[in-house]
Amino acid sequence: MSEAQSGPKQNEGNDEAERGGIQQTEIAAENDAGQAQRQKNIEALTRDMFAKLTDYVSGDLVSTAEDYKLLEQMNKVTAKKYSDMKDMAVDLEKGMKELNEKYSSLQQYLDQIDQIEESTTNLEQAALRLDAYSKRLEAKFKQLEKR
Repeated sequence: MSEAQSGPKQNEGNDEAERGGIQQTEIAAENDAGQAQRQKNIEALTRDMFAKLTDYVSGDLVSTAEDYKLLEQMNKVTAKKYSDMKDMAVDLEKGMKELNEKYSSLQQYLDQIDQIEESTTNLEQAALRLDAYSKRLEAKFKQLEKR
């Protein structure tokens, strides 16, 4: 083969090699552009994820803070209620002591009332017996008068 004959074939081989290199360069550039686009997408998605995660954590913290505020309010109300109940119990205790003192001071009079009631009951029974006796006497007297 002569150079003239091998020249075009060599040029053709060089052209194909150059085209192949260009294609590879274009593919590499496209790959680089695709990589860059994917990288941008990943960065955007990562930013979005962190923003949403921040919102979620913030919301969770706000919810927890509100729960603690509610618990604090409930504790205050409960403490107030127990304080009121304690005050009421103290007042009841004082009232019971006063009533017991009054009852103690009245006890001698209550005992006298009981004695008077007993005496009255005895007197009433005696009066009933006397009434029955007087009726029997009257009946005997009337019988003797008739004779």
